[in-house]
Formats: sequence, structure tokens, C-alpha cells
Amino acid sequence: MITGLTWLLACQLAGELLVRLTHAPVPGPVVGMLLLFVLLQAQRAGEDASVVRTADVLLRHLQLLFVPAGVGIVVYLGTIRHDALPITVALLGSWLAGLAVVGWTTVLLERALDRRGSR
Repeated sequence: MITGLTWLLACQLAGELLVRLTHAPVPGPVVGMLLLFVLLQAQRAGEDASVVRTADVLLRHLQLLFVPAGVGIVVYLGTIRHDALPITVALLGSWLAGLAVVGWTTVLLERALDRRGSR
């Protein structure tokens, strides 16, 4: 478990360092997750890998990781209530934009696969 947790934290730290060094407009944990994905693919890690077992344990207790976010919402409830309209518009707009990007990507990938299959 310690080895797996060390791998997870090391990848997150590496992601944070890469983002800070390159000033990339991406969150460090996202880059760390990408690094972890590349490492796991390169190693062909199976279900018995320590990092996979550790991730399974963390996922089983994922609801506990939402407690700080819930507390933050309660603490800033007045601000959220005051700015409810802009927050709602931003949430709906980003949701629609994400939905459109996923849809267009799916259509493009299906077309590419159809072209590849017809060859």
C-alpha cells in the first residue's frame, strides 16, 4: 500500500513540477495522472500492481474525499447565493461546451474508423 501511494504522490508531484516549470495552463494533478497513465501503460501493470491495489482502496472510500468540498460550499454559501446566476450560467455553458466537444470528437473518430475499416 505504501509503495502504491508513493507512486501516486510521486506522479502528482512530478505533474505539479512540470506545470510550474512550463507555466502550462493545466492543473498539476491532471498532468500527474497523465504521467501515471503513461507509466502504467509502459509497465503493462496488471491488477496485482501495488499502485492499482492502492487506487482501488482509495476509490472505495472516495466519498470521504468530498467532505472538504462540501464544507467549502457550506462556508461560502452566502457568496454562492449572491452569485447564483453567473455560477449557473458558467456551469451550464461549460457543460454544453463539453457535451458538444465530446459529440464532435465521437463523430470524427467514427468517421476516421469507418475510413480505416473501408481500406
